[in-house]
Amino acid sequence: QVQLVESGGGLVQAGESLRLSCAASGRTFSGSVMGWFRQAAATRREFVAAIEWTHGNTFHGESVKGRFTISRDNAKNTVYLQMNSLGPEDTAVYYCAVTWRVDIFRDGSYDYWGQGTQVTVSS
Repeated sequence: QVQLVESGGGLVQAGESLRLSCAASGRTFSGSVMGWFRQAAATRREFVAAIEWTHGNTFHGESVKGRFTISRDNAKNTVYLQMNSLGPEDTAVYYCAVTWRVDIFRDGSYDYWGQGTQVTVSS
């Protein structure tokens, strides 16, 4: 029912920027939190950022604060992740997800997930 589709990933060089998009559909998202997680090869899934759908309050993971910015366009049912000053450590599959639960920093709290989009940063 709920569908999340990520786009915007690709191959960039260190220091460059990318903007990821997550198109959400299937229901209204009032009261939800939209999150971005990433998973590098052979690692656990890491919290990147989250945004409260209705009021727009944002949260960013420690490793991306000051470089990444999450935002949303409610009219378009789309969440964005602006990624600046990318480095090789940011290489991962990036996933969009949605939750109506409280613990927004835990991947297990999220109810629906997109398929992911690959971001590769070369040095």
